[in-house]
Amino acid sequence: MLGRKEMVDRMREFDYSKLADRTWDNEIISYISKIHEYKGKQELFLKQKPVELERLIEIAKIQSTEASNRIEGIVTTGSRLKQLVADKTTPKNRDEEEILGYRNVLNLVHENYDMLPIKSNYILQMHRDLLKYTNYSYGGQFKTTPNEIDMVLENGEKVVLFKPLEPYETPDAVNMICENYQSALGKELVDELILIPCFILDFLCIHPFNDGNGRMSRLLTLLLLYRSGYLVGQYISIEKAIAETKESYYDALQKADKGWHEEKNDPKPFIKYMLGVILSCYREFESRITVVEKAGTKSTSYDIVKAYISERIGKFSKQEVLVSCPSLGSSSVESALKKLVDDGTLIRIGAGRKTLYARADSVTK
Repeated sequence: MLGRKEMVDRMREFDYSKLADRTWDNEIISYISKIHEYKGKQELFLKQKPVELERLIEIAKIQSTEASNRIEGIVTTGSRLKQLVADKTTPKNRDEEEILGYRNVLNLVHENYDMLPIKSNYILQMHRDLLKYTNYSYGGQFKTTPNEIDMVLENGEKVVLFKPLEPYETPDAVNMICENYQSALGKELVDELILIPCFILDFLCIHPFNDGNGRMSRLLTLLLLYRSGYLVGQYISIEKAIAETKESYYDALQKADKGWHEEKNDPKPFIKYMLGVILSCYREFESRITVVEKAGTKSTSYDIVKAYISERIGKFSKQEVLVSCPSLGSSSVESALKKLVDDGTLIRIGAGRKTLYARADSVTK
């Protein structure tokens, strides 16, 4: 039986410089190239419409807080969520305590990412704040008991995907991924878009906390992206994009962690998944900005909504229009949708809260 020292000696090296010796397939290279292009256009986007961008930030914070917690089964009503994110209420139960903690750390990352170095003690402090409002005693501390990565199926069955490092291995491992990440970043040996998913994959495989590992991984994803200049997560929720592809997320993670303990795993499935999510968010960001530009500077709410629906296929709700037309309020969108129905541009489907809309030209005569 191996003693503790021998087991520590066999711990992964987390040597990210070795990534420079690997070859990457055309799909990964294509993702990186396209995301670099969007990063180049990012400054142009950010100079366009400051009011609309502020609205996008508000929407993204709500969606990110809701989605990242929902992945872990932590939920509340839509109205309560908005109040919690806007700091207009106090939590009523454990789920809302955890939601409020996530909101606070998300705000911290959004507003102070340049002052949050990738260091073990900063990660611990973020975790402390994540669980600040709960009665858990382990916020800001590494795990003290073994844990596992699992997935809950639709029928409620829990499937174990991976056995992470033991508690005694965890502090050294987290220090190593932070130090080696910074070292590889400083030497510019590997593209940041390769490096970031590999760091997050290792963080998830270490699974350093008793609770909150998934949410921390998503907050760290934003932090790493922002510190490297990829700011799309401030305007389009990356957490929502992950929640909407949760099965693909778990599948990529399961493929990428096979052989992880022996340093024989292939991170490519997880890299591809994360790059696909980031690229989809940049494309969504561009489409939101395009709607504003297409409508023109002196456009009415009718013009803006009409510009949005001209690019939209299939059924959609008023809420989707509100999210995609960030310069408009609820009553303006409602009025514009009514006019578009009245003039025959749209058709209304259903009634009340379940009302949906579709372009009239999509209906076969």
